[in-house]
Amino acid sequence: MVKKINKDASETRKLIFIRHSKAENYSSEISDFERSLTVRGKINSRLMAEILKAKGEDPGRIISSPAFRSLETAIIFCREYGLNMDEIKLIPELYDGMREEEFLPFIKKQNDKDHTITIFGHNPMITEMAAYFACDEPRSIAKTGIYCLAFDVASWSEVEPESGRTLYYLTPSDLS
Repeated sequence: MVKKINKDASETRKLIFIRHSKAENYSSEISDFERSLTVRGKINSRLMAEILKAKGEDPGRIISSPAFRSLETAIIFCREYGLNMDEIKLIPELYDGMREEEFLPFIKKQNDKDHTITIFGHNPMITEMAAYFACDEPRSIAKTGIYCLAFDVASWSEVEPESGRTLYYLTPSDLS
């Protein structure tokens, strides 16, 4: 008889990477940091948040780049979940550029009370972070794309590069 091993939720951690939605084109009138989402970007953010919620996924701790388009995407997800937007943790390095050697220490220092961490950011870094932690090679994360990894560990300090199991990758193109 084969004994089935069941990992309970306390022995699993999830990282959800979400790239900001479609933003205004760059212009000399507004800084890159201040660019807002387009109407289509706002709609896609709401729809993708609805899809994530319908999957029964809890976003857990929400961490975002402080750039407006990323923060705005995170806020739309918070609204869909009925979460307090004041609890969004802003990390400037998610906009300014976090180097690959900083990915692991950043994740390892997260609070173990948070079994799921959802990170809102920009390409190429959001895809690079996902690829760094995934045991497979994810495609480039599309705008408003949601890429989820699971780790069979009891603590964030146990997470290692290339140890995340891909649970799903959702994109707005899946809506059509």
